[in-house]
Amino acid sequence: QGQLVESGGGSVQAGGSLRLSCAASSYTIGSTCMGWFRQVPGKEREGVATISRGGTTKYADSVKDRFTISKDNAKNTLYLQMNSLKPEDTAVYYCAASGVLGSRMSPCPTEARVFGSWGQGTQVTVSS
Repeated sequence: QGQLVESGGGSVQAGGSLRLSCAASSYTIGSTCMGWFRQVPGKEREGVATISRGGTTKYADSVKDRFTISKDNAKNTLYLQMNSLKPEDTAVYYCAASGVLGSRMSPCPTEARVFGSWGQGTQVTVSS
């Protein structure tokens, strides 16, 4: 089924931290744009952070200085370190990979239309 598999979601109290992981089985993450998006029911999917093939990063203003996107090309795994979590961060978080068109973008935009492959999502719940 899926070529991208997220893990690491869960429940945490406000101010806490989580690290999300995304294992890519059919993509070489070092060759494409990779990104994290989030969505709550009734709202459109929001771009959280992206990283280019060369490692250039881009963040949504709402998470800048709190979240860090990174990757391990040898493990073909994408990460999102989430610190100082707030209740408004509660959402389903999705890992995404671009196609060929995204392979030369730097930085990669935080726009869902750039990304053609998506994971199944992992729930993050932040309680007050």
